[in-house]
Amino acid sequence: MTHSTLNGLFWVISGAGFQAILRLVVFIILARLLTPADFGIVNAASIVIGFSEIFSLLGVGPAIVQRPNLEDSHLRTGFTVSVFFGLLMASFLWLFSPSLANFFQMEELTLVIRVLVLVFPLHSISVIAESLLQRELQFRWLTSINLASFIVGYGIVGVSLALASFGIWALVGATLSQAATNSLILLIIKPHPKLPQFDRAAFDDLIHFGGGFTIARIFNYIATQGDYLVVGRWLGAEALGLYGRAYQLMVLPANLLGQALDKVLFPAMAKVQEEPKRLAIAYRRSITLIALIILPTSAALFALSPEIIHLLLGPAWTGAIIPFQILTIGMLFRTSYKVSDSLARAKGAVYKRAWIQGVYATLILAGAWLGHYWGISGVAIGVLIALSINFLLMAQLSLRLTFITWRDLFAAHIPASCFAVITYVSVWLIATFMRSLFIPNLAIISIAGTITLAFSLLLSLLIPQTFWGVDAIWLFNTIANTYKRFLQKHSSN
Repeated sequence: MTHSTLNGLFWVISGAGFQAILRLVVFIILARLLTPADFGIVNAASIVIGFSEIFSLLGVGPAIVQRPNLEDSHLRTGFTVSVFFGLLMASFLWLFSPSLANFFQMEELTLVIRVLVLVFPLHSISVIAESLLQRELQFRWLTSINLASFIVGYGIVGVSLALASFGIWALVGATLSQAATNSLILLIIKPHPKLPQFDRAAFDDLIHFGGGFTIARIFNYIATQGDYLVVGRWLGAEALGLYGRAYQLMVLPANLLGQALDKVLFPAMAKVQEEPKRLAIAYRRSITLIALIILPTSAALFALSPEIIHLLLGPAWTGAIIPFQILTIGMLFRTSYKVSDSLARAKGAVYKRAWIQGVYATLILAGAWLGHYWGISGVAIGVLIALSINFLLMAQLSLRLTFITWRDLFAAHIPASCFAVITYVSVWLIATFMRSLFIPNLAIISIAGTITLAFSLLLSLLIPQTFWGVDAIWLFNTIANTYKRFLQKHSSN
C-alpha cells in the first residue's frame, strides 16, 4: 500500500507540477491579453456553474470510490442519475441566467452562463469513468488526462482565442474545450456499463454516502467561492478580477500539493479504513510533508509579493499585492485541511465533515462581507480568519478519528516552522537590499530564492533532526528506496 500510494503521489504531483508551470505560463499570457473585468465576469459565472454542479453530481463519484463492494447496478444507476441531473441543472441555469446576471449586476453574464452550462452534460457522462480510475489507484492515467485536457483547453484554445481578440470568450472557450477533452479521453480509457438503469437499492447505497458528501461539498463550495460572491456583488467586476488573481496565485502551490495528496490519500485511506493505526501514521506523515513544503513557500511569497505580482501580471495588477500578502499567511490552513478531509471521507464521516464545512462557509461569508468595507484587503483578512478556524476544526475531527493528540499535531509542525522563519528573514533581507539598488524583479526573485534555498539545505544537512523531523526523514528515505528499486527494475530490463 505504501508503494502504491507513493507511486500514485509521484504521478499526481509530477503531473500537477508540470500543469502548474503550464498554468502559470498561460496565466501570465492571458493576464496581459485580457482585462481584470474579463476575469471578473468569468469568475462570477464560475461561481454559479461550480455551485450548481454539486447538485448535478450528487456525490456519486466519491461514493463509487469509497464503497467496499461495487456491482454493475451501482455503476449503471450512478451513470443514469449523473446524466439526468446534469441535463436538468443545465436547463435550470439556462432559464434563470438573466436573474443571476441581475444579482451580480453584470449584463454580459447571461450569455456567458448560457454557454457554460454545456459543462454539465460533459462532466456527467465521465464521472463514473474517472471514479473507477481513482478507485483502482490509476493516477498515472488521471494525471495524463488532466494534463492533456488543460493543454488543449487553455494552452491551445484559450490562448489562441485571446490572441485573436475574442476577449472574455477566450476564457469561456478554454473552459468548454478542457471539459470536452477530459470527458472524451476518460470514456475511451475506462469503459463501463452505460445502459440506463435505476436500481433503488443501488441508489440508496450511493446516496447514503453521496448525500453527506454533497452537503459538505455545498458548504465547502460556498466557503471557497463566498468571498468571490461578496467581492463581485458589492465591489464590482474589476475588484473581483484583482482579488481573484491574488487568491489564485496563493492557492496555486496549495492546490499543487493539497489536491495531489487528496486524490491519492482518499482512495488509499479508504482501503485501510478499518485500521486506525495505519491511518494515524499516514495522517501524521502527510501533514508533516505539507508543513515542510508550504510554510517556507508562504514565507517566501509574502516577502517577495511585490516582485511576483509585477513580474507575473504586470503594473495594472498592483492592487492585488496586499491581498496576496494577506492570503499567503493562510496557505498552510488552505492546504493541510485537505488531508483531514481525505481522512474523514475515507472513514465515512461525511456528516461530521458536513457540519464543519457549514461553519466554514458561514465564517467565509461573514468575514468577506464585513471585510468588504475595507476593500479587497479587508476581504482577505476575513478569509484568513475563516481558513484558520476551519483548519483547527478539521484537525480536531482527524484527531478523534485517529486518536492522535494535539501535542503530536503541533510537534509535526515544529521543523517546518523553523524553516519558515529562516526563509522569511533571509528572503526579506536579500530582497530589501536588492530593491535599494533598483534590480529587476526577476533577478530579485531568482537571487533571493537561490541563496535562501542553498542556506536552508545546508542547515538541514547539518542538523536534520531539527529541520526535518522523524516523519520527514522516514518519508525521504522511503522515496529514495522506491526510486532505487524503480531504477534497478528498468535497468535490468
